[in-house]
Amino acid sequence: MIPVELRAGDHYPAVIVGGGQAGLSVSWHLVQAGVRHVVIERESAAHEWRDGRWDNFTLVTPNWHCRLPGYVYDGGDPDGFMTRDEVYAWVRGYADSFDAPVAEGVHVRRVDRRDDGVFVVQTSAGEITAHTVTSATGGYHRPITPSWAADLPERIVQMHSHHYRNAGQLPRTVLVVGTGQSGTQIAEDLHLEGRQVHLAVGRAPRVARFYRGRDCMTWLADMGVYDVPAGAQAAAKRAATNHYVTGRDGGRDIDLRLFAAQGMGLHGRAIGITDANLEFDDSLTANLDRADSVAESIKNDIDAYIAREGIDAPVEERYRPVWTPDGGPTRLDLDDIDAVVWAIGFRADWSWLGDLDVLDSHGHPVHEWGATAVPGFSFVGLPWLHTWGSGRFHAIARDAEHVAIGIVAASRDVLAVR
Repeated sequence: MIPVELRAGDHYPAVIVGGGQAGLSVSWHLVQAGVRHVVIERESAAHEWRDGRWDNFTLVTPNWHCRLPGYVYDGGDPDGFMTRDEVYAWVRGYADSFDAPVAEGVHVRRVDRRDDGVFVVQTSAGEITAHTVTSATGGYHRPITPSWAADLPERIVQMHSHHYRNAGQLPRTVLVVGTGQSGTQIAEDLHLEGRQVHLAVGRAPRVARFYRGRDCMTWLADMGVYDVPAGAQAAAKRAATNHYVTGRDGGRDIDLRLFAAQGMGLHGRAIGITDANLEFDDSLTANLDRADSVAESIKNDIDAYIAREGIDAPVEERYRPVWTPDGGPTRLDLDDIDAVVWAIGFRADWSWLGDLDVLDSHGHPVHEWGATAVPGFSFVGLPWLHTWGSGRFHAIARDAEHVAIGIVAASRDVLAVR
């Protein structure tokens, strides 16, 4: 990586906002094409892998999925799962491998486009201009907590999953709200550390870690599931929470029913506070059944693929629930809760896009495989940018190449005009 010191008045043919794996992947292509550019990163390159994950975090996708332009995982455990610090080192190593030009510690405050087509980029280091701008900031910006969180007693420690690092931050009894990938893995982390854990279970689906001799995500990759274009999927599918599973200790299922059998308290969706109690709805049974149903449907698809392709794979018994809830709504006395970890997601913040016409009426990016209606402005690194794999290491290289082709063409057009 080559550190860049931005100065007011600088002009670049291309500016990339965001120094994670997506922005760096576009940068790689621009370096190969000889396009002068800068990657602007508010913190430090790849910092989210170090600063936004808990101590025992691992990837949930196998290491062999980690492949960026000109740079693939070449370690000794392709079917394993890198830890937080290993992923951080791997992505930082990528930036170093091709001397990515990165301005670290610079905040992009606003981007506007002049009548002559040039972008004005207002940063904490001064105002610069560019002929193309690419947003590589992802879609998860501001942690979400419910409005009624403010009604919890002050003695109860509250923390968003983004800030959770380890069980030592929290007292004895912890409620985790949300069962996406972060919520379930944090609940497991606390459970393994001996905390009394309660978990508010949402509608997130789950997937088995292994089935019929291989990792389920390896089967799905071979089946082309991650390559299906976003346009071929219903909006509800694109908005759905990712399946929960873990890569911890070599990878395993996350079975919430097993946690309950071991003493974890499972509840339906948290809906608010009544008197001195935290109330949950009666969705627990349905949510657990739905998660199991999705996991089994994935196995059905794998079975069909194995049969269709004539693959020799071992036969495996199907999952059997080890615990069943009584049903009905539940409640927790607030006196019995010492801490809450909110794992209910993030809200996008596109306020820095100024008056650029690249968002719909709901504030969601409008693009076609990254390209927007504003000439020279593009997105990369968004979930479902083009396929299900777009939000994963699996398809970043493909998306970055497509977006970079547009940037290179725009840069050449500018040179031709001049």
